[in-house]
Amino acid sequence: MGAFVFNAKPGDIADTVLMPGDPLRAKYIAEKYLTDARQVTDVRNMLGFTGFHKSMRISVVAHGIGIPSASVYCTDLITEYGVKRIVRVGSCGTIMASVKLRDVVIAMGASTDSNVNRTRFNGFDFAALADYELLENMVSAARGRDIRFHVANVFSSDLFYPPPGGEMWDTMERLSIPVVEMEVAGIYGVAAEYGAKAVAMCTVTDDARAVTGISVEERQASLDQMIDVALEGVSVTGPVKDR
Repeated sequence: MGAFVFNAKPGDIADTVLMPGDPLRAKYIAEKYLTDARQVTDVRNMLGFTGFHKSMRISVVAHGIGIPSASVYCTDLITEYGVKRIVRVGSCGTIMASVKLRDVVIAMGASTDSNVNRTRFNGFDFAALADYELLENMVSAARGRDIRFHVANVFSSDLFYPPPGGEMWDTMERLSIPVVEMEVAGIYGVAAEYGAKAVAMCTVTDDARAVTGISVEERQASLDQMIDVALEGVSVTGPVKDR
């Protein structure tokens, strides 16, 4: 088939990939956290970089907004470049008072209003779950830092601007789904279909009920904490093991 969304050469992308939505955040992560980082892809300005963290070769590649975009990029990474582990590092909005702005949410599973996983699973409901080893390592890394974090089911919405009224938020809270974002269910489905491991971490940057959020400066500091956890989590895992 050939890579559809990348112009990276074979071998340019590491086995382990961190994936923010924003290509400029991918650039920021590469410049701040990786050594010997170099840009390896730039199709449609969706930037990707490869470098080293604690001697481990790691790539940072953006996936854009929403399940369709994230699914295309993750599929090509796995099928065309042999990526074995994907770690989403993004943002989310809280709908529950117990999950506060600047908290980190590690997604053990993802509910969704998208039909992609039902399509993938012949019309049946598919449980979109994180890889347990990656999840466990992210939890251990978070516990070693002075941050508030939650391990939870998240809601991957197709709509950035939901219908008015708040009924969806009430339903989510009743089912103990504390945050909303837009990609995790798709990423977990792609990883399951193509035999990769995936986990997602999101910093709470917005209050979906109040339609408010933290400042740009607070957002960057909170995202930095999450990225620290993500890099530590993949570093302690060691070499990638086949399933």
